[in-house]
Amino acid sequence: SAGTQAVLPDLLNPTPQAIAAGHIMKVLVTGGSGFIGSAVIRVLLQHQYEVRSLIRQSSPRDNITGLPVEVVIGDLNDLPSLMHATRGCQALFHVAADYRLWVPNPAVLDQTNIDGTRNILQAAAANGIERLVYTSSVATIGSTPDGTPADEETPTEISQMIGHYKRSKFKAERLVMDWTQNGHGAAIIVNPSTPIGPRDIKPTPTGKMIRDAAMGRIPAYV
Repeated sequence: SAGTQAVLPDLLNPTPQAIAAGHIMKVLVTGGSGFIGSAVIRVLLQHQYEVRSLIRQSSPRDNITGLPVEVVIGDLNDLPSLMHATRGCQALFHVAADYRLWVPNPAVLDQTNIDGTRNILQAAAANGIERLVYTSSVATIGSTPDGTPADEETPTEISQMIGHYKRSKFKAERLVMDWTQNGHGAAIIVNPSTPIGPRDIKPTPTGKMIRDAAMGRIPAYV
């Protein structure tokens, strides 16, 4: 869950020598005031990183109030703000996304999840960020014909993605892969399944389902 202790990937784990020498990596977290983003920030702080959080002007900051985090205001669709946010950082956690299972205008999802990802990758490359962790979705992992468990090696294609949110995350993953293959740096793609935990204040679609069930708002059939 997003509320439990996580282990940073080797891509980002600082060595004891680096910490002793005072070489603290500055990490930018997009969507840092959100449910998953704020959990990522807490783990980074526990591992002695210097953290900068990109949030929108309209985003509530309850999840990061009181944390020693540098807040920068910006938007994934505003490239100049992303250039400013990435400057001076050595690593990027791209967590921000439009997580809605249905929208009347799918182009709105694309604008954030695809175009926004392209923009932050462009800014990261321009400012020399060489380490990236991208938060995708378990929905982008393919399925097996015989129903056996799938993993990141399971072949998949966009035609298997049901719903526009899943397709947008699939396309964003390809942008991250291209970023790495073009020599900009190393990247890890994380595929959460059903994140639950504290600080899901919106709530997310996942959190809403659990809340609605707890409040008896979901019909059950016996």
